[in-house]
Amino acid sequence: MSRIQLALRVPDFTASVAFYSKLFGTEPAKLRDGYANFAIAEPPLKLVLIEGTGDEPTRLDHLGVEVESTESVHTATARLSEAGLFTTEENDTACCYALQDKVWVHGPGREPWEVYVVKADAETLSKRLQ
Repeated sequence: MSRIQLALRVPDFTASVAFYSKLFGTEPAKLRDGYANFAIAEPPLKLVLIEGTGDEPTRLDHLGVEVESTESVHTATARLSEAGLFTTEENDTACCYALQDKVWVHGPGREPWEVYVVKADAETLSKRLQ
């Protein structure tokens, strides 16, 4: 099953976790210092919260499509490249406290999209390509 990912950078991390827990009726699937993700079944959504700074409003960090396998990431990479989009691949990268394979593209407004698979847990948040 694939699902859309929405990653938000939030100024009040604790209040945001509490709000989204109530909104979707579920606790985070993964909760780390300054990072939370919610694996929401209905609608199928991976909501990611990343702690920002208190002086800025919540903003979009990045968007994604979580897929089930590395093969699905490679299929997406080929399809996007054949469609004429510039792609950047990352394999065995630590991101969002997970080991992932992914491909990045940017929309016309420079919004970053990733197609990714989670292969295992990781100990660090790490930096995302944007």
